[in-house]
Amino acid sequence: MPGHRILLVEDDPDLARWLKKSLEQLGFFVEWEEDGHMAKRRLGIDTFDAVVLDLGLPSLGGEAVLRARRSADDPTPVIVVTARDGLADRVSLLRDGADDFLGKPFAIEELEARLVALVRRSRGRANGLFTCGPLTFDERAQRFTVGDHPLALTPREHAVLRVLVRRLGEPVAKQDLLDHLVASDADLSLEAIEVIVHRLRRKLAETGVHIVTLRGLGYLLEAQDAGR
Repeated sequence: MPGHRILLVEDDPDLARWLKKSLEQLGFFVEWEEDGHMAKRRLGIDTFDAVVLDLGLPSLGGEAVLRARRSADDPTPVIVVTARDGLADRVSLLRDGADDFLGKPFAIEELEARLVALVRRSRGRANGLFTCGPLTFDERAQRFTVGDHPLALTPREHAVLRVLVRRLGEPVAKQDLLDHLVASDADLSLEAIEVIVHRLRRKLAETGVHIVTLRGLGYLLEAQDAGR
C-alpha cells in the first residue's frame, strides 16, 4: 500500500517536481535530492522504503550511488529510471545493485506499481519470503508456491530455483549454480545444470515466471513484465 517513504534522486527540477507531486498524490511520502553526493549521504543516515534513482546526476553519478549502497550493505531497494534500457545496460546496473528498472518516458501508474511491488518484495525477504511474480519461496518452510498452489519440484530442481530466487534480479552463472549444488550432490556437471533449468522452465511455463539466459553471464529469474 502507498504511504511508503521514498527518496527521489533526480537532477531535472521540472521532472523531479512532477514526480514528487504525482507520487505524493498517490499517498507516498517523497523526499528529493538532486545531487549524487547528497543522495549517498541521505542513504547513510536516513531510512527509506525505496529509492527512485536517475543515472545522470551531477558530481556523483547514479551508478556510483548504487555501488556505494551495495558496498555499505544497504538493503534499501532501488528502482532506476533511465533511457538506457538495453540488455548490456540492464546487466551492468544489476551488477551495480539496481533492483528494478523503468525506461523513460514512463507512466506514473507504472512507477507506482513497481514501487509498491519493490517494497513488498524487500519486506518479504526480511521475513524469509522471496517473491517473483506469482512465485513465492518460503525460506523457513523451504517451500515454493505459485499463487496458493505448491510447486512440485525434485530436490535438484528445488536447489537450483532456490539459488535463482534468492539472487532475484541478478544473473547467476552456471558454474555458481553447480558450486552451490555439489556440496550436497557431488554427481553433477554443467550439462546437468542445463537439464535441470530446462525442466524448471517447463514447470514454470504457465506461471508468467521465466528463467532467462544471458549469454556469457548465466541465468536470470524474472516475472513476465520485469524490465519492460
